[in-house]
Amino acid sequence: MTQRDDSVGIIQQELTAFARRARATAARMHPELSLVSYTLLAHLEDQKGCRATDLAAHYLLDKSTVSRQISALEKLGFVERRVDPDDHRVQVLHPTELGAQVLASAGAQRRQAFTDRLADWDDADLERFASYLLRYNEAQQRLG
Repeated sequence: MTQRDDSVGIIQQELTAFARRARATAARMHPELSLVSYTLLAHLEDQKGCRATDLAAHYLLDKSTVSRQISALEKLGFVERRVDPDDHRVQVLHPTELGAQVLASAGAQRRQAFTDRLADWDDADLERFASYLLRYNEAQQRLG
């Protein structure tokens, strides 16, 4: 095995651990708002609403998965459906006022958790790490 193989193995292992911790942290911050639900709700807010099919396509999720998540968010009062003014056959999903409040609160808690974890990193390390994450995610989007 090469040093590159070792490094790729460590990255894979650490990103898996990161994803597990992220799911657990999301559950602690708001027990009813899973990481997937948080992500979908944040997307709806960022996009000022969108269709469920757009969510499925963007996140490469099965439509039934998105449907279950959106149904759960609707039952919690975090998401509402509105008729698209341009096409009355289409329903657009939007965060409710409560959904936006919960999202803002969870987002603030998440930012604080990252701030706490990275408190002893100097600015140059943070900038490098941020640029590496951007580069990684751009490559993932390009390659699928």
